[in-house]
Amino acid sequence: MDPALNTAPPSLSAGPGHPDPGPGWQPRFWAIFGGQASSLIGSALTQFVLLWWITDTTGSVAALATAGLAALLPQALLSPLGGTLADRYSRRALMIGADAVSALCMVVLIALFLTGRVELWHAYTMMFVRSAMQAFQSPAAAASTAMLVPATFLPRAAGLNQTLQGLMTVAAAPLGALAIGIMPIGWALGIDVATALLGIVPLLLYRVPQPRRAPTDEGGGLWAEFREGVGLVWYQPGLRRLFGLMGGVVLIIAPSFTLVPLLVKQHFGGGAGQVALMEGLSGLGMIAGGLVLAAAAPRRQVPWVLAGFAASCLTLALTALAPRGLFGLAVGWWVLSGLTYVLGNGPLTALLQTTIPAHLQGRVLSLMNTVTGLAAPIGLALATPLGEVLGVRWLFVALGILGGGAALLGFLSPAIRQLDGAPAAPARREETAQPRA
Repeated sequence: MDPALNTAPPSLSAGPGHPDPGPGWQPRFWAIFGGQASSLIGSALTQFVLLWWITDTTGSVAALATAGLAALLPQALLSPLGGTLADRYSRRALMIGADAVSALCMVVLIALFLTGRVELWHAYTMMFVRSAMQAFQSPAAAASTAMLVPATFLPRAAGLNQTLQGLMTVAAAPLGALAIGIMPIGWALGIDVATALLGIVPLLLYRVPQPRRAPTDEGGGLWAEFREGVGLVWYQPGLRRLFGLMGGVVLIIAPSFTLVPLLVKQHFGGGAGQVALMEGLSGLGMIAGGLVLAAAAPRRQVPWVLAGFAASCLTLALTALAPRGLFGLAVGWWVLSGLTYVLGNGPLTALLQTTIPAHLQGRVLSLMNTVTGLAAPIGLALATPLGEVLGVRWLFVALGILGGGAALLGFLSPAIRQLDGAPAAPARREETAQPRA
C-alpha cells in the first residue's frame, strides 16, 4: 500500500459545507447548462457521423473496435489527472480549454475531409483527442455544478443531466443521419464546431465559483493531491464500499450493451432497424427517468441508487427472457431498463456532490469515472468465453440477475446506507472562501 494512504483520512463527519451560490444563480446555471448541453449533443452527433463513415468506408469490425477503444480508453485513464486539475485550477478554464481543443481538432479534420486527404488514422486520432479532452471537461463540469446551485437543487440538476443524456441517445443518430444526408461529411462535422462555441460563450460571460484550496493542498504536487482524493474514498468505509459496488455492477452488466445487436439478430431475428428502435426508445426512457428525478428531487439518495441499478439490471434480464415472437415486449423491458438506470445514476452523482467536500469533488468524481470506465472492458473480456458456452440470450439473463443481486447487496451494508445524511446546509461566507477538509 502507498505510504501516503496511511496518513489520517480527511473527515466527512462535519459535512462538506455546501457553499451558497448567492442570488441570481438561476440565469447563470441555465446559461452554462444550456451551453454544455448544446456542446454534448454536437459531440454525440459527430461521433455518429464518424462511426458511420468508418463503417461505410471499411466495413470492418476491427476498425470499429479500434474506434471504440480510441473513444473510451483515454477518458478512463486520464480522468484521475483531470479531476486533480479540476480541484487545483480553474474549472471554468478547463471546460473552455477542453471545448476549444476539441473544436480546433475538428476544424483540422473538416479541412482533411473537404480536401479529400482524410485517412482512417485521422479519425482515430480525432476520437482519441476528444476522449482525452472529456477526461478534463467532465470532472470540471460535474464539480462546478455543486458550486452553481444550492444543495436543495442538486437532485434536480442530476435529473436534468440524465434527461440530457437520454436526449443525446435519442437525437444523435437521426440528426447525424440527416446531416450527412443533406451535406458533405466535412460540413456535417462543422456542426460540432458551432455547438462547441455555444458551450464556450456562457463560460466567457459568467463566473464559475471555485473553492479555495485547502491548507493541506498548498505546496503539494499533483500526485499528492490525487492521493488525497484516493485516501478520502479509501478511509471512508461507505465511500470505499460504494465505489467497489458500482465497479462490480458495471463489470457485470457492461457487456450486455455491446452485445445488444447480437441478441436482436440471433434471438429475435431482427436487423439494424430493430436495434435502432431499441436504442432510440431506450433514450426516451432515459429522458422520462431524468424528468422523474427532476420532479421528485429525492432527499435520500442511497435507496434510489441501489434500487435503480438493481431494477435496471433485472429488467435487462427480462428483455432477453421475452419469447422470440414478442420483440415488442423485449423493447418495453429495455426501455424500462433505461429509465431505471437513470433513477439510480442521477442520485449517485447527487450523493457524491453532497457528501464530498467541494475542493475534492473533481478528484473523487473522476475516480468514479475511472473505476467504472475500466470495469467495462474487463467485464467484456470475462463475459466473452461465458457467452460462447451459454449463448447470447442466456448470457444476458445471467448478467442481469448477477448485476441486480450485486446492487441489492448494498442494502446490507450499514456503511453505504449511512452515506445518506441530512441535506447540506448553505455554507457561511467564510466557509465558502475556505472549505473545510
